[in-house]
Amino acid sequence: MIKAVIFDMFETLVTLFEGKTYFGENIAADVGVDPGAFRKEWHAIEKERSTGVYTIEEGLAIVLKRLGAYTEENVQLAAAKRRENLEDTFNGIPDDSVKLLQELKKRGIKVGLITNTFSDERDFIRNSEIFKYFDVALISYEQGICKPDLELYRKMTELLGVTADECLYVGDGGSKELYAAREAGMHPVQCSWFHELAFEPHIPCPILEEFDQAKKQLDVLEFCM
Repeated sequence: MIKAVIFDMFETLVTLFEGKTYFGENIAADVGVDPGAFRKEWHAIEKERSTGVYTIEEGLAIVLKRLGAYTEENVQLAAAKRRENLEDTFNGIPDDSVKLLQELKKRGIKVGLITNTFSDERDFIRNSEIFKYFDVALISYEQGICKPDLELYRKMTELLGVTADECLYVGDGGSKELYAAREAGMHPVQCSWFHELAFEPHIPCPILEEFDQAKKQLDVLEFCM
């Protein structure tokens, strides 16, 4: 019996690919560096940005210094445009994401969040209209570890007061999250309702046929029977 549903955030409950998009190639264009070089250095410190070692501004400063493009103006420009992207994302939370969370709460099913998140994303998540629906939120920036570390999944079950086999885990599949959920003993479900919005060079997680699939938000309810 499912007693809790654990969600990923980005490309699961919300998407970064609608509204004002702003990714690494956009930062590179704004500060005048090669997109490939920026992407390489940006990804090199992704774990540190995800686990609270660097704020988004500190991460930008480190990368731009490595690329010879550092100015405080460039850092603030990129940080501000990221916030504009995130503001669009969280102002555009799909109605079906909200309806799904509301229905789970009506059914007495606990709701959790496990998300790999940078400092600015953390702020928007905590201030979002859907944050109130989470009984437990484990945000990598605050936890100091990120998916697919099994400790996050174990901590979630402990805090929710459920066993792993009583948990559904729903995510788009990035960061090997579904494999980790399965290893932790949860029932993983891959969501694909945002899948077609992604564009190059941002390759979404492919459809993983070994996992149950949900093509629409409310399809998740079928796995909660």
